[in-house]
Amino acid sequence: MYGVLLTLFILVCFFQMIAILLQSSKGGGLAGAFGGGGMGTVFGGRGAATFLSKVTSVLAALFMLFALVLGILETSKSSGGDSLVSKTRQEQQTASPAANLPSIPATGPAPTTPAPQK
Repeated sequence: MYGVLLTLFILVCFFQMIAILLQSSKGGGLAGAFGGGGMGTVFGGRGAATFLSKVTSVLAALFMLFALVLGILETSKSSGGDSLVSKTRQEQQTASPAANLPSIPATGPAPTTPAPQK
């Protein structure tokens, strides 16, 4: 489910970039580079700009929707309801620093070092 939504999100991003770049600006935009005059004949004089602005609006709404859904899915999947601060505090409370120290035998005399010989 997450992979399908992520793939759709990437496709929406790609198509939104194309729709934005095809819109003509004061300088002609990328639509002029691909023969923007042909788009005017297909959709009419103002029809191309209206069509591309509607497509951009729909793709922007889909972008926001997919981003919201993917964000909700990711936070619910990864956090499990606990915050990072509470997880760190639990780890610090359960870990005892004395558990890592070596054990010293409690019985018997302390070891002595032999005196140096001359």
